Amino acid sequence: MTRGAMTQRGRVRLLTAGSFLLPLLLWMLVSYVPGVWQPMVRIVEPGGVSFYRVDMLVDKAQFATQGELARAAGLPLPTGEPSNPVYLPAPHEVAIALYTSFTKEPVRRSEVWFHQSIWHSVTIIFWGFLYSSLLGVPLGILCGAYSPVSQLAEPFVEFARYFPAPAFGALAVAILGIHDAPKIAIIFIGTFFQMVLVVANTTRRLDVRYLEAAQTLGANRLRQLTQVVVPGILPDLYKDLRILLGWAWTYLIVAELIGTSSGITWFITQQARYKNFDMVFAALIILGLIGLLSDLLLERAGRRLFPWQEKRLGVS
Repeated sequence: MTRGAMTQRGRVRLLTAGSFLLPLLLWMLVSYVPGVWQPMVRIVEPGGVSFYRVDMLVDKAQFATQGELARAAGLPLPTGEPSNPVYLPAPHEVAIALYTSFTKEPVRRSEVWFHQSIWHSVTIIFWGFLYSSLLGVPLGILCGAYSPVSQLAEPFVEFARYFPAPAFGALAVAILGIHDAPKIAIIFIGTFFQMVLVVANTTRRLDVRYLEAAQTLGANRLRQLTQVVVPGILPDLYKDLRILLGWAWTYLIVAELIGTSSGITWFITQQARYKNFDMVFAALIILGLIGLLSDLLLERAGRRLFPWQEKRLGVS
């Protein structure tokens, strides 16, 4: 590896680290530096204000007003410290919540462990995306390879892809019940139609010279499809599926709102209901990490599966 390539790689790593550090620094700035934002006051001593409680959050203007009223009445003044709203916990609070979510037993009997909620959501994603791929990829390849199939299937697919997947929630529950099947169906609907169109477009981008060479060698249409088209689009198809898998994660949140009592969305909803926003942030961070790490693993697997693609693009 040349010195220039090493410098370029170091610059990329630095910028990648910066993309995470900058939001973190901004979060720390508004959480820890006095006067930057902190529109609330956390009560330390209620003083003469009867409805104040220790650790209660009140607006700064209200705190000032109640302080003036207490002074005018000759009562002890309330004391407090600047604080952010409850929906924006400090980074250290989220870090503690992230640790306790895996180590602390659920408080309520109806709740499950955090890692069980995560695993349940991962299984929903897996089955929904698997069914979508098993049907969407072959149909997309056929649409891209054969004009009659495209003319027959794509007009309806173009029409159906604008259906909002959440709108099928009630119908999915009516047909499939209230367990995991409707959630899987929502993820399937949300990714299937897009997958057909994306894969069809990828198939059409195959270099026509490969097909011309196969025809010259006497390959029939089936052999052209199985031995030229499919192998030729595999690297790009793999990248398409990586992107579409990210879409499946976005539909997960909607899917798990349907008659659910499990999964990461249910966990987030429960924690938000009790204003445990540190746990909400912790769950969102875990979701982001799962998505990012899975994408990085798939990217590395793609480099091993299709090394010629990286060489063709000039990636060392």
